Amino acid sequence: MASSRRSSARRRSASPRRGGTRRPAQPLPAAGSGERVWVLDVPYGTQVDGATWHPAVKTHLFVGRALPPHLAAYSPGAYTLGRFIENSLNPDDPTPSPEPTGTLEPRRIQFEAADAIAERAAAGGRQFLLADEPGVGKTISAVLGATAVGDLRGARRVLVVADRPAAITIGHWCRTIGALGDGGLEWVVITWDRLEKVKDHTWDVIIADEAHALRRTTTKRWKHWARISGHGRPHDKAPFVIATTATPGHTPLELPYLAPAYAQVLGEPMREWTSATQPGAAFASALERHGVGVEHGRYGATWTTDPARRASDLKLVRGWLADERPAAMLHRAAPWGPVPISGMPVALTPTERTAYEAEWGEFCREMDIARRGRSVAKGRSALLRFRQKAGLIRVDSTVAWIAQQVQAERQVACSVEFVATAADPIADRLRDSGIEVASIYGRDRFDVEAERLRFQTGQAKVCVFTTVASISLHAGETLPDGHQASTEPRVGVFHQARFSGIAGRQVTGRTHRDHQVSPWHIAYAEGTVEEQVGKVMVERIAAASDTAGGDTTGLAELAQLLGADWLPAAALTDDGA
Repeated sequence: MASSRRSSARRRSASPRRGGTRRPAQPLPAAGSGERVWVLDVPYGTQVDGATWHPAVKTHLFVGRALPPHLAAYSPGAYTLGRFIENSLNPDDPTPSPEPTGTLEPRRIQFEAADAIAERAAAGGRQFLLADEPGVGKTISAVLGATAVGDLRGARRVLVVADRPAAITIGHWCRTIGALGDGGLEWVVITWDRLEKVKDHTWDVIIADEAHALRRTTTKRWKHWARISGHGRPHDKAPFVIATTATPGHTPLELPYLAPAYAQVLGEPMREWTSATQPGAAFASALERHGVGVEHGRYGATWTTDPARRASDLKLVRGWLADERPAAMLHRAAPWGPVPISGMPVALTPTERTAYEAEWGEFCREMDIARRGRSVAKGRSALLRFRQKAGLIRVDSTVAWIAQQVQAERQVACSVEFVATAADPIADRLRDSGIEVASIYGRDRFDVEAERLRFQTGQAKVCVFTTVASISLHAGETLPDGHQASTEPRVGVFHQARFSGIAGRQVTGRTHRDHQVSPWHIAYAEGTVEEQVGKVMVERIAAASDTAGGDTTGLAELAQLLGADWLPAAALTDDGA
């Protein structure tokens, strides 16, 4: 009994030590007379003398009259999150915005887009969808449009949320703003994975670049976006949002980010279109209430499979925004025409075919087991492994084709989905053959902007990349230093066919843009299921530029070919968004 009491006493006395007391928040450093607080963009895991990490602002700081030379390289650039934080810490001594460089001359088509955005804002609109084809110039249009909206509404701050890779996209947006002028507004450019860092600030105008990144309402990204954009607020209490994307969604159900625009043009309050706890279900219910063919199944709401109903639905949801006056969206095809895209059959050697058939047999067995057990995770894993192994078998053929194109004085953009079984072996074998390769894949493995510029200047004749959007690889591009990119014609190859029409359409837009015609090829093993998949993608990929739903029928065909028609659509279309 005494032992029990002693044990109980030990537990009671240990409790305060386990819980502990919260450490007081570390105060921000105070700047003395003539001093200011400097923010430093120090790379993760790097220690720099004089740079002190402060958890309150989650960044490195330095206090002093001037920034020492060894810290100057870490000073954040104009329009970045670091500069925004720095200015908020020095309200009486902000760093002035640079004067416009004037290095960009907008085209008429971009001024027209900006005018359309401004007209919608002037009419009391809260959202505008800029859905021009890749390369038409959505970035410049959006900056001009946001500046015009800011002037109309007396705005102070503009938030730009760009796609990754940050090393390329943030610089691209910041240079565009710097070239055109900031219009007296405070601009902040971040990427989608950093939304949490700006969720507690108020924004007057928001540009959501590659807005299809918001297709899923179950992510932390969506939660932060809903808060920042005022998604559920009344129409007159929310910031003005410019959503830009050439590929809005696979189906109308993937357009929840457009709910504010739909609700407004249909004269309804936001509570009819969204829910704090189940935003996806609320959006599906609203679409169904307005006549969109929604079916309910094991994995939630899906779009109808009736072709006639689908065509009617597409006309309906496009019309809500396009037929509004002033219009709430703009979609313009590339004046240089659609991307030329074709299949590229690869004849396997006997050894390769034996290996391929073995992998296909193993995949079919795994998928059948997963189907009978209704295990989505196993089905998805089986599909992933098969695609990786099938792609690895064809590496030598892709390398030989690329080498031939380089010999013909073309620069090659090679799109891959996997690093270890595609990007690395293709890049390594090309380098072994004496061909310079720019590598844009593998998080933090390469300086992606430096690699992009190696390709654009012609130093590297090949670019192997995994990203699907927000990088420019086209001929003749005006580079950040004012020089022109190499003018050698670009040709592209999908080492693996993209199942998602959105992802595929975005990839082709990396080279087929800004009046540069760039053909693309989808590689596949001849006489295999890959050939059937490739043919479907050749037929469907161009349709992904529709407002929504252009490639959904193609996705269903792919699922049937692979025995994956029992899996949710996300198993085929999940491209990181």
